Amino acid sequence: MSLPIRFALAQLNLTVGDIAGNVTQLIDAARIAHAQGVDVLLTPELSLPGYTPEDWLLRPAFLHECELALITLAQALEAFPGLHMVVGYPCCVDTLPAVATPPCYNRAAVLCEGRVVGHYDKQRLPNYAVFDEQRYFQAGAHALVWTVKGLRLGLVICEDVWSPFACQQAVAAGAQCMLVINASPYHLGKEQEREAMLRLRVQETGVPYVYVNLVGGQDELVFDGASCAVDKAGQVVFRMPSFVAATALLDYQQGQWLVVQQTVATQMSIEAQLYGALKLGVADYVRKNNFPGVVIGLSGGVDSALVLAIACDALGADKVHAVMMPSCYTAEISRHDACEMAQGLGVRYTEIAIAPMVDAFSSSLASFFSTYPEDATEENIQARVRGTLLMALSNKTGRLVLTTSNKSEMAVGYCTLYGDMAGGFAVLKDVAKTWVYRLCAWRNMQSMVIPQRILTRAPSAELRDNQTDQDTLPDYEIVDAIVSVYMEQNGSAAALIAQGYPAADVKQVIRLIHQNEHKRRQAPVGVRVTARAFGRDWRYPIRPR
Repeated sequence: MSLPIRFALAQLNLTVGDIAGNVTQLIDAARIAHAQGVDVLLTPELSLPGYTPEDWLLRPAFLHECELALITLAQALEAFPGLHMVVGYPCCVDTLPAVATPPCYNRAAVLCEGRVVGHYDKQRLPNYAVFDEQRYFQAGAHALVWTVKGLRLGLVICEDVWSPFACQQAVAAGAQCMLVINASPYHLGKEQEREAMLRLRVQETGVPYVYVNLVGGQDELVFDGASCAVDKAGQVVFRMPSFVAATALLDYQQGQWLVVQQTVATQMSIEAQLYGALKLGVADYVRKNNFPGVVIGLSGGVDSALVLAIACDALGADKVHAVMMPSCYTAEISRHDACEMAQGLGVRYTEIAIAPMVDAFSSSLASFFSTYPEDATEENIQARVRGTLLMALSNKTGRLVLTTSNKSEMAVGYCTLYGDMAGGFAVLKDVAKTWVYRLCAWRNMQSMVIPQRILTRAPSAELRDNQTDQDTLPDYEIVDAIVSVYMEQNGSAAALIAQGYPAADVKQVIRLIHQNEHKRRQAPVGVRVTARAFGRDWRYPIRPR
């Protein structure tokens, strides 16, 4: 009969490339875990370098630095006798001198009292969506099973648990409990997908699982944590909060999980999840890239209102500067609503009238434009003046410009290159317009920060008289449905038309999606919150169809 075993799940927010800082976090976690009587400390996938280092993994010096960090960490664990720590790192096996590029593995090492007592190499290397692990790693082939206090523990890494082979291999080798370390990025519904998958693995293998996940933002990816444990019956008996770095204790005795510190965290509503992902993505992008704060062009419209709310919640009002840049087409109620919201949140608020600058451009271009009718060119000059002002403020203060275009606009090109697309981080890049309204309503339920009129007015770029978005686009409910089916799910135009969407709208939106690929290639990175976002997991040639 095995003795009681105490696990610690370290749901850490690590930084890619900050190997020394990550080692410090890991040693701190080990120190606290040892003081709490922990036997096994689980940390996320690739916890030493952070996930994912991308082409840093092609640099031998970086891999060597990771190897040295592993030695440093192992030596530090000599001070914590009895503690087994699972830590992820890239391991380059240089035992094949005839090979120009030695194989590199996505490895998890088990450290105890200064030694590596076992290791496991990830077997399934994802190469879809945002993942590109086959570019960097060789696949492992062998199970790892080791014994702690009489209990045989199996270990797999992230993608390995999404198919039965690696888990069945470990159980066949004697594993009585499966440990899974992960860097699993968030998208809508991901937490439910993971837990359903774990229940399936339990049914197949008949053993309990404990699952620890990375938390934090890195470029466009957000990792939500939500680490959990599943018993032999497939019941989730333990769940950590989402989007929060934390360490939790969990005991295992006589085939049962015993929660030490907390009960099962309640699953967040889908709106709360999405808002939490955006908030964490903004906070970590700003913090990890050492920006002193952000600047936002505030228009009095719904998109910039949501971005302002997220920025304040993520960073604090003192780090946010809102700039209203009215033109002759800006409605007075837009100025009023923007000012009211900024004052309510306590952020610095500035107004810069753009009419003199627009007039200067128009005057300089008048002789060139004299034989052409007015069109979107004149509208885009206004947007580009605003973009130039925001980038000048960023340049002078070091603050990051947060852009405000949403996924619906990015899909159909309803945005201006070097205008409202100018900036460093696109908060709503993967958030459809209909979701923008849902998130605003959810945020106002927590506390009223967005003036109600912003949510009820017809959306407008306010670049000409009486303009609304639907002058040139179908209703956003239709646009978003088409984007969801065609872009996110790889559905067809025929399927959309069969579902009852107007053929003209379907053809228009699909045409615009492909026509505006050149714009999106020049857009800033932004938080990925769907299973398919524009960027790393949307790769189409720049060619209209």
